[in-house]
Amino acid sequence: MSNPRIPFRASTDAPALPLFEGKRILVHLVVNLEHWRFDHPMPRGISTPPQGQKSVPDVPNFAWAEYGLRVGMPRMFKAIESRGLTAGCSINADVVEVYESIATRVRDLGWEFIGHGMYQKAVQTEDDERAVIAAALDKLSKFSGEQVLGWLGPGLGESYDTPDYLSELGIRYILDWVLDDQPCWMDTRNGPMINMPYNLELNDSPLYVIANFATGEFAKRLKKTLECFDAEPETGPKVLSLGLHPHLMGVPHRFGEFCDMLDLLMSHDDVAFVQGRQLIDWFENAVPAPQGRTLASVK
Repeated sequence: MSNPRIPFRASTDAPALPLFEGKRILVHLVVNLEHWRFDHPMPRGISTPPQGQKSVPDVPNFAWAEYGLRVGMPRMFKAIESRGLTAGCSINADVVEVYESIATRVRDLGWEFIGHGMYQKAVQTEDDERAVIAAALDKLSKFSGEQVLGWLGPGLGESYDTPDYLSELGIRYILDWVLDDQPCWMDTRNGPMINMPYNLELNDSPLYVIANFATGEFAKRLKKTLECFDAEPETGPKVLSLGLHPHLMGVPHRFGEFCDMLDLLMSHDDVAFVQGRQLIDWFENAVPAPQGRTLASVK
């Protein structure tokens, strides 16, 4: 099976996009705020279980993640806000209750709420995936006072039907398909939806938990990415998305790296910090939704 959602195109064949407010490198900070349930197996861990026997509760790995909400996130709020920058938060809907003060701060800063499931569990493993997605979006919309327009699946997980559920429920862009530096149109049974660039190469979780790189690798990759983008002006604007988790970038030994990354981006003359909800209008005006394109069966 080839890609059933997004027709292939080489980047050199993409439609020409205009600059975004005069800028060509559009930085999308995506901070992941997650509820890891104490009475369930942890989604991921840094501490291996003694004798290889997993347990519930998994205290060390639960506490490792919650440190990010307690300590790491206040640091990251300060770093981003003090520089006058903006961000989006992919947020488990239960965060608005379990970590209400953090969710309230996101709302007060005017950061964008991006759907990320009800709690940190892949939605395709749920008995009724659509119902979980609908409940999560409803809870976030009521808390934020705005319709949620974007979605990032927990673990970027999807079933064959996930994009159809999302478009049916009002989502206008999805971040799961990390296959381009520019937005592109995705086919769903309810009409076209925007696939927005996200990143696994510039993402603290694959770097610092899965691959276990030394602190500093993220900043090094960001510098090299900017150098590459600078050398490709003919391909037009690009979305530079950074995947961030407060329990990884908000810890003391990496927080300085995070601040250095923000300062590097701010020093670049061709960078604009954006939210996903800004990008969808810019992209739709430049590349209207395709008409008459139907989704082929994906099963």
